[in-house]
Amino acid sequence: MFDSTMIVQSAVSAFNNAALVSPAFFWWAVLALPLFVMVYFCGESFMERIGWTNRNIKSRISLFTVILTLIWLIVFGGNYNVLRDNATVLPFMIAAIVFVASIFIGSNWKQLKIPSVRGKTRSQKFSIICSWLIILSAVGLSDIHAWWGPILQITAFVAGLFFGRIANNEMRPIAGTLLIIFATTIAMLMQPEFFRFGQLGALTPIHLLFLIFIALVIAAILAIRNIKPRSFIRHSVFVKIKWLLRFLTILCMALFILTESVPVFLGMTVMFFISFYLSIKHAETMPEHLDEKLFAILLGLFGIVTTMPVITAMGILYWISLPRGNVWHQLKFLL
Repeated sequence: MFDSTMIVQSAVSAFNNAALVSPAFFWWAVLALPLFVMVYFCGESFMERIGWTNRNIKSRISLFTVILTLIWLIVFGGNYNVLRDNATVLPFMIAAIVFVASIFIGSNWKQLKIPSVRGKTRSQKFSIICSWLIILSAVGLSDIHAWWGPILQITAFVAGLFFGRIANNEMRPIAGTLLIIFATTIAMLMQPEFFRFGQLGALTPIHLLFLIFIALVIAAILAIRNIKPRSFIRHSVFVKIKWLLRFLTILCMALFILTESVPVFLGMTVMFFISFYLSIKHAETMPEHLDEKLFAILLGLFGIVTTMPVITAMGILYWISLPRGNVWHQLKFLL
């Protein structure tokens, strides 16, 4: 009863339960609103200063989003004492995300312009080697709950960089970033207390609302980028099937709100995708740059949920670099 570990875990659980009443990530976003407004109005001049153009902004923002997500996973990791379940697959889930993120970084190695040891002086080689040792140590320290934890994370990181470097083509910016964002969101939902997202209690409506929005936007981007409009379904049949899919989707959303379950979250995302699939197949044309605008919205949502306003700011930068248009009018056909 008076074991020190139990006392610490109880205190951490009580603290996180209190945090559920007032979700910190949402209030951080509210406090960061002046920053977001400044980025929206002054973003074009900022992009000119750092050399971002309409041609390279997508790859640059995707790369920096993946790097920040990888750093976020490493920095926020390690506190396994707050997990509600002793047996967890979270280390393997994090290792998988680290592996995919490292592949993305490795395939875009040329953009980072990381110095090589070739042709360097002895002191420069020593500095580069020490820098890599510090990075590998940080990756290893993100999982020290078992002796194999550091080995797993370092192996995933190094193997990802290796396979990314030997790849012939760069990982597609939106597709790769989408995969990493979706996997990180699932990890947060699997063990929300590990990522300071909640602890031993029901998530608030704000938590659930943002997660539903993330699933909806991811499904919409996947559908738009992989399905072509055919206009082959009769309108009367389309209306009936569409209402059935809307009902099933709302049912999945309600079930997710009640259970907060990962399988239900995945099922809800699949239902979103099926509904959007039908809408796109029934449509005659597709609005231009709609998937990219949704990707900018996804970056904004993900940056808010993970309390990384930099990612939200990059989403705003990407948004203002795209052609202007009534996004709601363009999106209505999906719903």
